[in-house]
Amino acid sequence: MNNKIEEFKTADLEDTKFVHPVKISYIQNGISKNWEAVKSFDSVAVLLFHEEKNAFLLVKQFRPPVYLNDNSKVCTYELCAGIVDKEKSLEKIVQEEIDEECGYEVPLNCIEKITSFYTNVGVSGGCQTLYYAKIDESMRKHKGGGINDEEIELLYLPLEDYKEFMFDESKAKTPGLLFSFLWFLENKKSQ
Repeated sequence: MNNKIEEFKTADLEDTKFVHPVKISYIQNGISKNWEAVKSFDSVAVLLFHEEKNAFLLVKQFRPPVYLNDNSKVCTYELCAGIVDKEKSLEKIVQEEIDEECGYEVPLNCIEKITSFYTNVGVSGGCQTLYYAKIDESMRKHKGGGINDEEIELLYLPLEDYKEFMFDESKAKTPGLLFSFLWFLENKKSQ
């Protein structure tokens, strides 16, 4: 993946597709208040564990908002994920994201719900539903990497390296990814 970023600049949003900046006005305990927020889509994410490699399958990609706040972080390390922007079950959206981003075909009955939680609560407050699935090479259908102009790189993180990875602050990671590692260790590692 080419990680050279050029001509990075910001501009005010006018006609948006995925996020909608809003000003919220409300009264709390008799006091008038205002809040700036972004209305956005909910999302799904999935922790993928590759049985034959004894490794987590993560995605690595450029995230402009992270780069905006810290240009030393050119890429983020994340769970396979996607927004909920179609009339399908959340499990079906997860299944499609695994195929598009990672190249694996996982049966719906092998996708296990972990929990849901709210992300970026000070700005967007979107709900993310987290899933888990085991994969192996018999499920691989193509190399992955995303669709259209997405540039997603796959990373197999050996299970024994999870803790060092979690606390490596040189790598930008999401809280859902870190939470999913802990969930796995408590619920799946001994199985």
